[in-house]
Amino acid sequence: MAAAREWFEKDYYKVLETSADATAKEITASYRKLARKYHPDANPGDTQAEERFKQLSSAYDVIGDPDKRSEYDEVRRLGPLGGPGAGGFRGSRADMGDHGDLGDLFSGLFNREPRRREGGGAPLARGSDLQAELHLSFLDAAQGVTTTVSLVSDVACGICAGSGAAPGTTPVNCPRCGGRGLLDENQGFFSFSQPCPACRGTGRRVETPCPSCLGSGAERRPRDVKVRVPAGVEDSQRIRLAGRGAPGRAGALSGDLLVTVRVTPHERFGRRGRDLTVTLPISYPEAVLGGEVQVPTMRGTSLTLRVPPGTRSGRTFRVRGRGIETGQGSGDLLVTVEIAVPINPSARERKLLEDLARLGTADPAQPAPEAPVTKAASVEEPGTDTAKAEKSTG
Repeated sequence: MAAAREWFEKDYYKVLETSADATAKEITASYRKLARKYHPDANPGDTQAEERFKQLSSAYDVIGDPDKRSEYDEVRRLGPLGGPGAGGFRGSRADMGDHGDLGDLFSGLFNREPRRREGGGAPLARGSDLQAELHLSFLDAAQGVTTTVSLVSDVACGICAGSGAAPGTTPVNCPRCGGRGLLDENQGFFSFSQPCPACRGTGRRVETPCPSCLGSGAERRPRDVKVRVPAGVEDSQRIRLAGRGAPGRAGALSGDLLVTVRVTPHERFGRRGRDLTVTLPISYPEAVLGGEVQVPTMRGTSLTLRVPPGTRSGRTFRVRGRGIETGQGSGDLLVTVEIAVPINPSARERKLLEDLARLGTADPAQPAPEAPVTKAASVEEPGTDTAKAEKSTG
């Protein structure tokens, strides 16, 4: 394997959170631990975790292989060659005579493409990633759902199966690059490679193009892709579907489909991560005297919550385990009570309120000691009596 430019720039041991003298077993264990933590399936829509997972895979691909690790360590030990101010080797190519195979090692350091195995041809170009949007209801996003997303995109040609060649024929090796897909250009100590312009880097030529796709190997048509949406997905999160993007050239791997989720707000519920939020109107007597009130839940049932006497408008109660259930656990239901003020009170109600106003002695502008108005939205933990009073009703 030819060394890559990144080997001078990236410390793969640091990426895998291990040391240069770590054993192969220790490196593998560290990689598996971090890969589980940052895997895209465990972090839907988290682009930073996705990028971290890619870095882990690249690092383990090198130092997880004994031969590549030995080559990587040697390159890192010698340092960058020929870079301005890098303190690399000085002198002519003849100075490398005593380094044996290192001359071959460094001759491909800055190749733009990896060298091919003899007779193996050029690596096939992976298909590009595609973007799509999926619109979900609030409840589907919270509970999880399996659905489909429709898009119009390139797919492998149904006539030539993506080869680009007419039925009964096959592509042939490019005569200019000999099927390698690359043309080498030697510049003294370093050897640079660039894609072959005759075959566009594929190493293959289609002499008799497919009449359906005209040699491209792809055709554009609508398709439906099944998407499994995990419970608790949030608005604007992104789901990656591996291999469901654009097809690669000449039968190469397809790209990925990146689905951005758009969640429609609920008319009653809101959310804070895994917690559900709901605002519950209560009457003035319920707030003053206390009592039991019915609270709706996302499951379509209701539960009974005991409101303590002297509850102020804006106070929030936490009902544990009644939020969104995900693979990481269940959230809570946050119930914020608001005192409902009658708009058109009856004559009797008005008379009673006037009597109450004459009897009242407390100054409403002064906050009560047990419930400061500056913390109207603070979360209150339900007491033992409240927890016992909770029950579900149909």
